[in-house]
Amino acid sequence: MGKIGVWLIGARGSVATTAVAGAAALRAGLAGRTGCVTELPDFAGAALPGLGDLVFGGHDLVDTPLVKRAEHLVAAGVLPTALPGAVAAELVAAEARLRPAPAGAGRAAIDQVVADLAEFRTGLDHVVVLNVASTEPPCDPHPAHASLAALEAALDAGEDVLPASARYAYAAFRAGCGFVDFTPSTGARLPALGELAHATGQPYAGRDGKTGETLLRSVLAPMFAQRGLDVLAWSGTNLLGGGDGATLADPGAAASKNASKQQVLARNLGHPVDGEVHIDHVPALGDWKTAWDHVLFEGFLGARMTLQLTWQGCDSALAAPLVLDLARLTGKACREGVAGPVAEFGFFFKDPVGDGPHDLASQYAALREWAHR
Repeated sequence: MGKIGVWLIGARGSVATTAVAGAAALRAGLAGRTGCVTELPDFAGAALPGLGDLVFGGHDLVDTPLVKRAEHLVAAGVLPTALPGAVAAELVAAEARLRPAPAGAGRAAIDQVVADLAEFRTGLDHVVVLNVASTEPPCDPHPAHASLAALEAALDAGEDVLPASARYAYAAFRAGCGFVDFTPSTGARLPALGELAHATGQPYAGRDGKTGETLLRSVLAPMFAQRGLDVLAWSGTNLLGGGDGATLADPGAAASKNASKQQVLARNLGHPVDGEVHIDHVPALGDWKTAWDHVLFEGFLGARMTLQLTWQGCDSALAAPLVLDLARLTGKACREGVAGPVAEFGFFFKDPVGDGPHDLASQYAALREWAHR
C-alpha cells in the first residue's frame, strides 16, 4: 500500500526521538509492543499502515543528532542501554531527512515548510505532519483567523497572524498532508485552517496528548458522574523535569496546558469545578513527572469524601507509542480520503477536535469502530 511519511515538528525532542528509536526497535523485534494501542487485538485486521511503512523526517531548532539524543535518553533511564547502538542505522537514516526549522514567520516560513514537505514526500504514498514541539502560549484572536479568504489576504499583505503551530498546519494542508497536534498549541484549531483542510481534502486531529494525569481524569470523572456523586473540587500539582518542565515554567505556555487539562473535567462532569492544576519545574526529575490530585466530592445526604492519587511516569515512554498510533491511524485516514477533523481520534487527546464523547471508554469504542469502518 506504499509508505507513510511522518514529519515530526520537534524531531530531536525526547518524545520524537523515543518514537523513532522505538519504531526501529519494534520493526527489528528488539522490544515488545506494550503501550501501542493499534497493536491491541481490537485493531487486528483494520488495514492500518504497518510500522515498517513509516518513514520519519522532520524539523527542529536544535542540531543534536538523533543518535546522541538517544544516548542522552539512555542516561536518563528512558531507553534501554543497548538500543541506540542496535538501531543506529535507522536513527542515522532519519537524521538525514531532518531539516532546520524555518526562521521568521508569515508566508516565507510557510513556503519553506511546504518545500521541505514536498521534497520529503518523494516516493511516499502520503505524509502526516505531527507536532510534538514545545507548547506555545494561547494564540491572540485575529480577524484573519475567521475565514480562509481573510487569512490568505493577511498573509499576502505580509502580516504575521499565525503562531508557529498554525503555520505548520497551514503548510501541511497546502502540501497535501494530514496534520496531528500532540500539543495544546493552536495548530489547526482555527476556522480558517479547518476550511483549508476541507478545501485540500486533508484530515487533522488533536489537541494535547492524553498520557498521564488527564488520562486518569477521563476515566475517574465519568465514574463520579455515573454514580451520581457530586464533585465539588478537583485540584492537582504536577512536578516536571526536562524540556517540557522548562517550557511550562513559562506562564503563557502553562496557561495553554491547563486549559486543555480542565476541558476533560468540565466535559465529563457536565459542569466546571473548583480547583486548579499547578505545574512546577523540577530539573532534577529529567524526563520523569509526578502528578498529585485531590478530589473533594459529596455523597448521599451530603456526606463529604475525598479521593487522592499519585501518578509517576516517564512522559516520553507514555507519549511515543501514541505518536506511532496516530501516525498509522492518520495515514489510514489519508489513504481513505478523509477530510477535516477526525473526532474519533479523541481517545488520544485532552481537548479533541470535532464532536465526540469525552469519557475514555466511549472514545475507545469510537476509535475501534472507525478503524474497522
